[in-house]
Amino acid sequence: MLLPVNPTLGIVLAVLLVAAVAVAALARLGHARAIALAGVRAAAQLAAVSSLIGWVVHALPWLLSFLVLMFAVAVRTAGRRITANRTWWWAAVPIAAGALPVVGVLLLTGLVPPRGLSLIPVVGILIGGALTATVLGGRRALDELELRRGEFEAGLALGLLDREARMEVARPAASDALLPGLDQTRTVGLVTLPGAFVGMLLGGASPVQAGAVQLFVLVALLAVQATACAVVLELVARGRIHRAPAAG
Repeated sequence: MLLPVNPTLGIVLAVLLVAAVAVAALARLGHARAIALAGVRAAAQLAAVSSLIGWVVHALPWLLSFLVLMFAVAVRTAGRRITANRTWWWAAVPIAAGALPVVGVLLLTGLVPPRGLSLIPVVGILIGGALTATVLGGRRALDELELRRGEFEAGLALGLLDREARMEVARPAASDALLPGLDQTRTVGLVTLPGAFVGMLLGGASPVQAGAVQLFVLVALLAVQATACAVVLELVARGRIHRAPAAG
């Protein structure tokens, strides 16, 4: 066991969270309250999941409901990070486009058995990767369109269609959403030992098995994030996701 679950762990976590909030406040980073709420929410959510997952994995209807809940929360989180109007729900498209095909391939090939204890962590990792790429790609694309409005209008004046003009402005910025995943993959084993690798070792797997699982996770995430980034960029270019006030 990596960490003992006892009062000492609770105290250390509380101290670290307070330190994070204090640093953000003193440095005027603007997210001190969000950090505090995120820490408290994480504790509550993990406590709830830890108590529920033991029986959820043994009942197919509850397992499917839990996976749908994971997807719905990811869509809501990503969509609201990108825009405040009603177009936020389009975030479901890049997240699904990124994660679902990979999950389907893993199930069809038997690499991931259709059991709760195997399916939930894998689907969670893939949805989480799609969420990150969707948020970063969508936000960067819309930010760039706002900052470089003149270039977009110049493209229209030159005869480009709306989609083409938006794509020319937003594509370079949106593609930066892939950088965290690329950097993590490039430096794995040299800078960090990611969670899947460490978890497999702690579970008794050999270093070779742990390395294979971690490689699978990283490569799958590259596919998921590239797809999610491409799809969210397309949605922004077509005006499906925007920041204009919602009609009515």
